[in-house]
Amino acid sequence: MSKRFIETLYKTYGQSFVIDEILFESKTDHQHLIIFKNEQFGRVMALDGVIQTTEKDEFIYHEMLTHVPLFAHGNAKRVLIIGGGDGGILREVLRHPEVEHVTMVEIDQAVVDMCKKHFPAHSDGAFDDPRVNLVINDGVEFIVNNTDKFDVIISDSTDPEGPGEVLFSSRFYEGCKNSLNEGGVLATQNGVSFMQIDEVVTTYNRFEGLFADRWFYSAPVPTYIGGIMTLAWGTDDESLRQQSAQEIRERFTKSNIKTRYYTPELHVASFALPQYVVDVLK
Repeated sequence: MSKRFIETLYKTYGQSFVIDEILFESKTDHQHLIIFKNEQFGRVMALDGVIQTTEKDEFIYHEMLTHVPLFAHGNAKRVLIIGGGDGGILREVLRHPEVEHVTMVEIDQAVVDMCKKHFPAHSDGAFDDPRVNLVINDGVEFIVNNTDKFDVIISDSTDPEGPGEVLFSSRFYEGCKNSLNEGGVLATQNGVSFMQIDEVVTTYNRFEGLFADRWFYSAPVPTYIGGIMTLAWGTDDESLRQQSAQEIRERFTKSNIKTRYYTPELHVASFALPQYVVDVLK
């Protein structure tokens, strides 16, 4: 019988992957890390029993968490990424020609090293780009002490348990708000709304008083099982979420970026949320 990886994110429900080959497994200073091959999804990485990324479907998550805030902003020169050690967000951010500087804060050097080796297409050389400043540090510690300003901040965190939990705290969100330029945007990973609706409510409440416009947009990522993934959105410029597909399309065409999931039409549509999510936000 083939060996299986059983995800442990939910106590009563989950998914399993046939492990064709274990490429790497270790207990780092911060977490248990495993990388294995699966026929359907290619290379798969899990931290502390929870799937983080796969070769096959990473593009959906990375494109949506990056291109929605960047194309909405329209002229983001300085970007901050919290987490994202696999390099996928960094890869997509650097495709925007207007971006002049990216600071990326990752808690675990081992994740960066392992992903460079086992998921080279995720970063696609992004870590060698001269615009990048990689900081190995705790994301909350960095943000509360940060004095730089950014146009867009992207939090690509694990789920709110273990090392990733603090990246859903009020203290973290306040630090992000203080680190944004006027008209800046914060976008964060916020779990699968059908399974983790409490996270949606908590983030929405913590954004209150910090951002004039607080909302969510969504993307369906197959390996983040349980329905659509919600991505949190915070900004003081309420016009950024009201732009037409035509406005976004002009920026998208000008950028010459080629995508596999993101489109300007999907960008606009992604802010339309299911009724069960809208209901809990009232």
